[in-house]
Amino acid sequence: MHDDSRRPFRDAQEDVEVIREVPDTPQTRAPAYRLAFADPEFLWRDELRPVRLQLELMKPELVMKEFGIDSTIVLFGSARIPEPARRGEAATETLADYTRYYDEARKFARLITEKSQQNGKHHVIVTGGGPGIMEAGNRGAAEAGGVSIGLNIVLPHEQAPNAYVTPDLCFNFHYFGIRKMHFLLRAAAIAIFPGGFGTLDEMFEALTLIQTERMDPVPFLLFGRAFWEKVINWEALVEAGTISRADLDLFTFVETAEEALAVIERWTPKA
Repeated sequence: MHDDSRRPFRDAQEDVEVIREVPDTPQTRAPAYRLAFADPEFLWRDELRPVRLQLELMKPELVMKEFGIDSTIVLFGSARIPEPARRGEAATETLADYTRYYDEARKFARLITEKSQQNGKHHVIVTGGGPGIMEAGNRGAAEAGGVSIGLNIVLPHEQAPNAYVTPDLCFNFHYFGIRKMHFLLRAAAIAIFPGGFGTLDEMFEALTLIQTERMDPVPFLLFGRAFWEKVINWEALVEAGTISRADLDLFTFVETAEEALAVIERWTPKA
């Protein structure tokens, strides 16, 4: 991300290198002497939260812009659903049955990425970068010979990004809110597979943004009608009047990768 164009002022990186060579004295060892932008303890102060929020917004934005990412296909889903070959590791019989969604997510990402190869960095798969359905998405993109994005977040029990995320597009976040923004900033479609709290949170936040016209409508795909109609009583929400009947048109149930791809290809953007 270094800009090699000539400028009249000294480069910040040059000063960081110079500081490393200054004499070791009580004054140069003091925290006050550190360059502000090279002082982690200073940047970690509570008062610097607005700066940290800005940095987390800017870093992925600049990297993806420089990488040429034009649009993304967002893929959400459970971290707990293993690939079919590891079906026996599933915590419940239901999760074991849901390994089929790992395969569908993998196929969906592969099909999307194969088509995106014709348009440069258009419709790039983005996931949370973790295991389960997220791994399947990044894996499918890698198998198609394309790149994919992983938006990880620091958790109490840290997990490494899955091995299929493109390393140069593997980001790590502290702030959930900024991470959510990056999921949707370039979203051309959203595909949601069965999942838990995190998946539900991401799904309802995106639906709310579209419902309230804070975000343009995009193809919004819910894989597995039986799952979604079991965990969410959509009709009860309509009957209660807390959502309108028209709100149910904001999303489409699909069962297979091919069906989901067809919905995206038929989509007519809002005029």
